[in-house]
Amino acid sequence: MLLPPEDDVSLYDYELPPDRIAQKPLAERSASRLLVLTGESGPQHHTFWELPELLNRGDLLVRNTTKVFPARLRGRRSGGGKTELLLIRRTEPLTWEC
Repeated sequence: MLLPPEDDVSLYDYELPPDRIAQKPLAERSASRLLVLTGESGPQHHTFWELPELLNRGDLLVRNTTKVFPARLRGRRSGGGKTELLLIRRTEPLTWEC
């Protein structure tokens, strides 16, 4: 697979409709969708309950343990322009990296 130059991050931009973003976990967690990447083919869509059948000795399994929290602040500037901050990490009790 050919990857774009590191400095051209605009190549990673895409539209993601809000209805495609999970707002809460599924009632039956094993029905969660799973994206599988292998060296032989492109991305493949599976469900979590298929995971044991998909793993082979020596495979790398990456688990995302990040938690989502409401961190986007939208506002308007005094001149009328829109502004948006995304809170990344708290550095002090009242200070955030944005």
